[in-house]
This record gives sequence, structure tokens and C-alpha cells, in this order.
Amino acid sequence: MHIGTCLQMALSIVVLVTAAPADESKSPPRRAPYRIVCTVGMVTDIVHRIAGDRARVEGLIGEGVDPHLYQATRSDIASLLAADVVFYNGLMLEGKMADALIKVARKRPVYAVTELIDESLLLEPPEFEGHSDPHVWMDVSLWKRCAAMVARTLGEFDPGSVERYQGNLRTLAEELDRLHEYARRTIATIPRAHRVLVTAHDAFNYFGRAYDIEVIGIQGISTESEAGIADINRIVATLVDRKVRAVFVESSVSDKNVKALLEGAASRGHQVRIGGTLYSDAMGKAGTYEGTYVGMIDHNVTTIARALGGEAPARGMQGKLSE
Repeated sequence: MHIGTCLQMALSIVVLVTAAPADESKSPPRRAPYRIVCTVGMVTDIVHRIAGDRARVEGLIGEGVDPHLYQATRSDIASLLAADVVFYNGLMLEGKMADALIKVARKRPVYAVTELIDESLLLEPPEFEGHSDPHVWMDVSLWKRCAAMVARTLGEFDPGSVERYQGNLRTLAEELDRLHEYARRTIATIPRAHRVLVTAHDAFNYFGRAYDIEVIGIQGISTESEAGIADINRIVATLVDRKVRAVFVESSVSDKNVKALLEGAASRGHQVRIGGTLYSDAMGKAGTYEGTYVGMIDHNVTTIARALGGEAPARGMQGKLSE
């Protein structure tokens, strides 16, 4: 059995273990602040926004770290076991953490924020062996659904604070609606012939579908896959034939393949530049605007549009991007 299939089965077990309501007779009192532990930054951010001051929210996987390859440390497992609630992305994003999540799910409620997304909305690239693409946060409208799942889950865990969680969700949802519209409007300013997004790995397919831009990733959906010479040559040919003006590196993925594209295009007489660094599987530095989910997407949209000939404010939707 292929390792990807094994990991998917393992993660399915986590969902099954956590799907049943907890035995209230064994649940601790819902004292504030209770403790929530999350995996990736994008999950941590929306959980923090919805939990507010009712919980202390901790993220395990920080800036510039690739969750596809991340393995839980002993301290991570200790943090997970000490949590009152655990949230992760799911869809095999944190595949190497499957064993840790299963172990924790026997003792603590563990939830995949993506588990309630209708399967018809998920992308299933053929090269990912029939499994869904996990990068759903790249479509803001889908991540809004994940935020709603968090609010519902916390309301069930802490029933006395349901209205507070729903109020926080409404505030976040309004901001996400504005972000989604900004992305649609801004990407649409890129001339159609130049609307080609070439990145280090295939993390932007939901982004491409939602905001009408063609996406080409050098590596596959998971960074465990390696790009071969044929892949590089194929993309170089696309860059040259379509006169693509810029390609993008990612904060959590090596830039060696992107540099190979630049060299390959140059050898064929076409100069391509690096249009900027995008946040794909990890957000920006903690404490910065780019270190939030909204800031991450704002940065990506603004960077892509400006590099490919579109129109966008230099400092983004809210004027908060770093200069």
C-alpha cells in the first residue's frame, strides 16, 4: 500500500475518533481561558479570531516551515496532550503528524477544520492519487466555511459562550468577504495573456479557480514530490512561448527550482524575473500583518497582480502590507 494511502487512512481514523460527542461526565469545567493547540498558522489564526479571550491558542508550525514535511516533536506531542481542544487542517496536509494526532484523539477532542467542506468543492488532482488538494485556504470563500466550522465546534465545547463565538465569526466573515472581493477584483486587472501564476509547488490551485488565473506549480501538491528535468523543461517552454514575465518563490519551499526556470528561460533568450515571495503553506512573521491569514492572502494577491502587470495598491487592501 502506498504511503499516501496509509496516511489518508490514518487521518480518517482521527476524524472518526473525534466525530462522536465527548462524554460530558468526563469533560473538565469550561473555565476561561482554556487551551487550544493548532497545527499550521492559517488554522491558528482563524481559531484565535473566533475563540477571542475565551482560550489561549497555540500554533505548532511556524513561519517558513513546510507542513507537508513536518514531524511532531516530543514537545509538540506534550502540547497536544495538554490541550483542551486541537484543530488541524486535514486533507493530508500534516500527513507526517498522523500518528501524533491519532494518539492525542484518544484523549482529547481533535478536529480537522476542513471536514465539513462539501466534497464537490474540493479539488482532486490526478497526480495526488485520488486525494483532495489540502490548500483550501487559498480560496477565501472556502476558508470562511472552515471558520464557521471552528465557531460551531467551540460552541459545542463551550455552550455558555455560543453567542460570543458566533459574534466573532460574523466579524471575521465580513472581513473575509472583503478580502475575497479584493482578490477577485485585483487579479482581474492582470491582462488575460499575462494571467499565468508559476510557483515553487502546486499550492495555488484553489486560488486559481477562485480568482481566474492559470496556475503552474513546479513541484506537485505535496513538497515530498520532486520536480524532474522534464518538468523544468516543460515549464521553461511555457515561459518562453507565452512570454511570462515573472515567476514566484514561496516562503516555505526551496527556491532552487525557480532559479532553474530563470536560467532555462535565459538560455532561450527570454528574461524572466522573480516577482516576489508568496506565502503558501505558512504565513509571515508572527506579529506582522503578513503573519495573519488576511495579511497573507492580501500580500499574495497584491504581489501577484503587481508583478504580472495588474493594478493593486502598493500596500494592499488595507494599506498594512510591509514596504
